[in-house]
Amino acid sequence: MAPLGYDTKDRKITVNEAEAERVRIIFRAYLKLGSLNLLMAELRERKIVTKVRTLKTGETIGGIPFTRGSLAQLLRNRFFIGEITFRGEVLKGEQPAILDRALFDAVQAKLDRQVNSHNTTRVQSEALLIGRIFDDRGNRMSPSHARKGNNKYRYYLSSALLHGTPDRAGSVRRIPAAEVEALMSRTVRNHIKPTAPTDDRSLVDAHVARVEVHPDRLVIRLTKGPKAKASGERTTADRILQVPWQKKSATRRREILLPDGVPAQQVRPIRSETRAKLVASIARGRRWLDELTKDPAASAETIAKREGCSARKVNMTISLAFLAPDLVKAAIEGRLPHGIGTTRLTDLPAEWSRQHEMLGLPS
Repeated sequence: MAPLGYDTKDRKITVNEAEAERVRIIFRAYLKLGSLNLLMAELRERKIVTKVRTLKTGETIGGIPFTRGSLAQLLRNRFFIGEITFRGEVLKGEQPAILDRALFDAVQAKLDRQVNSHNTTRVQSEALLIGRIFDDRGNRMSPSHARKGNNKYRYYLSSALLHGTPDRAGSVRRIPAAEVEALMSRTVRNHIKPTAPTDDRSLVDAHVARVEVHPDRLVIRLTKGPKAKASGERTTADRILQVPWQKKSATRRREILLPDGVPAQQVRPIRSETRAKLVASIARGRRWLDELTKDPAASAETIAKREGCSARKVNMTISLAFLAPDLVKAAIEGRLPHGIGTTRLTDLPAEWSRQHEMLGLPS
């Protein structure tokens, strides 16, 4: 089957000049970009796709965007310089070359450097399962991370998302790395029962061939042990471990304070914007109350003048400092029902039981 850039007719290979130019564009673009991911994005933008083939039935296949794997295979193909590889030996082919050898060799050198860099990264990476973990549609899952303050959160992300084809991603597209790695290591240790102390990375390198992520389980495929290799025995069942696992929901469940007589199904939680405004107002009211108690010269009027608001606004905000502790806690955690915000909570009675009564909330 002729690759992109060639056609086969009457058992003879001829050059398809339009496709051949497409091959040259791909090689030059990779040499310029130096990245398969960037090259893939560039080709998608330029609408350069795989070879279209017509089957005997008249049906056509191909003509789809390149993936990382198909690009890597194309860039290594010696067919484009008039050679073929047979049983590990490079031979002169009958087909005409469509690439300059200098361009082909430059691309090979850059690919080799990228492979060496990838291998070094794999050894140094925190991700134990780099190169070994896949989603349930066969897509490799690549390590990724996010930072929040000083904390680093590691994930594995389906490569289909990185390639811009989310419709090809598996059932679970992103998973927490540390959680899955810990479960995998614990499961493999319990199964292998190593006789000597070994760290997790050595355990994975020696025994784990592949991990597949399903919605309800992890499927761990172990490498074939030395004894099984020597005897030629097929012990597939012993080499596949299935571990129950489910991704935790990213949405935290909150127990909302329910008004008396109202079914839980009819109650929505306070909106995040309303909650943020309420919590800020409570903090401001406590700060102003503290100022009034410590500074004899301070008053609602002086605070109002400084803050650019009315004295009544200052007094209403200060009243939030006298909210019942459980109401303040519910406000911070976002457990107040929808409709109970700053306006409803200002100027309530000082007695905590009366506050709950006026709001219709259980005390």
